[in-house]
Amino acid sequence: MAPAQAFGIWYGKIRREWKTAFFTCFVLGLLIHMPVLLSDIPNHDGLDSMYFDQNMITSGRWFLSVACGFSSYFTLPWLIGILGLGFLSCGAAAVCEILEVRKTWAVMLVGGLLASFPALASTFAYVYTLDGYMLALLLAVLSVLFTKKSRWGFVPGAFCLAFSMGTYQGYLSFAMILSVYAVWMLLAEEGRTPGERLRGAMRYLIMGALGAGLYFGILQVLLRIQGKELDHYQGIDGLGGGGLLSGGLLSGIGGMYRDFFAFSLKGNVLFTNVFSLAACCVLAALAGLCAFFAIGKRKCWKNPPLFAIMGLMLVLLPGITNVILLISPEVNYHLLMRYQWVLYAVGAVALISRAGKSAWVEWLGLAAAGVLIFCYSVADNIAYSNLQKRYEKTYAYCVRLLDRIEQTEGYYPGIPIAMIGVVSQEQFPLTDITGAVTSNMIGMNGDSLLYTGKNYQLFIRHYLGATLNILPAEVMADIYESEAYMAMDSFPGPNSVRVVDGVMYIKTENIQR
Repeated sequence: MAPAQAFGIWYGKIRREWKTAFFTCFVLGLLIHMPVLLSDIPNHDGLDSMYFDQNMITSGRWFLSVACGFSSYFTLPWLIGILGLGFLSCGAAAVCEILEVRKTWAVMLVGGLLASFPALASTFAYVYTLDGYMLALLLAVLSVLFTKKSRWGFVPGAFCLAFSMGTYQGYLSFAMILSVYAVWMLLAEEGRTPGERLRGAMRYLIMGALGAGLYFGILQVLLRIQGKELDHYQGIDGLGGGGLLSGGLLSGIGGMYRDFFAFSLKGNVLFTNVFSLAACCVLAALAGLCAFFAIGKRKCWKNPPLFAIMGLMLVLLPGITNVILLISPEVNYHLLMRYQWVLYAVGAVALISRAGKSAWVEWLGLAAAGVLIFCYSVADNIAYSNLQKRYEKTYAYCVRLLDRIEQTEGYYPGIPIAMIGVVSQEQFPLTDITGAVTSNMIGMNGDSLLYTGKNYQLFIRHYLGATLNILPAEVMADIYESEAYMAMDSFPGPNSVRVVDGVMYIKTENIQR
């Protein structure tokens, strides 16, 4: 059989809705995120990752190095972005299959929501690791799909979940929410016996337990082989239960729910203007209406235990969304870790397409989700615009600073340099006008890429072609409190760069006593 015939047969076996979901997500992803795909716009972490082997086993990500290895370990935004969108688009098709979304308009909306949600834009700000993260997302979705489709599917599902967590743990909640949706669909399905429903629901629990156990077991083996320990960063060392026990179970659960509602209502992400707010409200109202009629049609209340279980799962859903806070209550919850919130809009679209029996309900759902996708796309590009401006401002600032350094008496290449790295807001007031949209989009808000002396060193090295010998933070700690340093002006003041005892002091911000 010729390759053309083989590919034709293979392509013909792919379901129409899978193709629609894939191409909608991929094309919209290209259109929305093109500014960052065609540019070399780093954020502060990206400065240290121009070449990075992604060996982050101390953060529990033992598979990340492999997942990011397909695109090499260089920061190549176009290649990494294409691979990442490919993985995401496959995930969009899998989500449609899990939720049994069949109508073309709904399939396209699912792909559009996944491609436009601002948490994805925040992930694109860390483009050097995007392909690995999107592969982790795809594996998380596949873990649920395998479990749903086969009696023994929880076995490959567990492997997928383990490797997803081994790449990035943040998508555990994504798999858990999809599992809840799948169990709801199973419980509401007519013609099922209580035993069949129980066995079907247990498969997802078994998959999750096996997957988490396999992830943790592989992690411990690899840590021993490499002679390393889990890092304290983001409370990852609490994976063994330390974070949960130290913070207290009730306190951890309360924090999960408080954060869920605080972010949902005031996080400045789900809705940033009146249009997105109205779209969210319409989607929520339509989904609630469709759920009400679906419950009425199936007479779920006539089976009180079943009805109670479905209600309990609804109550647990906010906690499942924030399960990471149960492990590490003190985690700095970045927006890129909140991608699972998009599943609420996706779930609403799926419910409307399946349970909506009126054309006007479907039209309203289509309009609301379409408005939401457009608003999210606008927010993403506002963030990318500010990211570009941050780079330009940082470039201009570093050109001026490097010129001053090289013109200072006593300078020579390789001279030790003592600096903190914060840009003075007195000398350089904030000029970012996107805060109303980007305030919670970490990596893309603010004015500058510079927060530490190492940021200066890397930016000047990669973008200005000069090498600075910045002293480590522990050495700088004593200099920072010295009288000579405190007496200096902040840059670009006339006394902001000087040589003291063979060390060049650079003061970029004032110390207030």
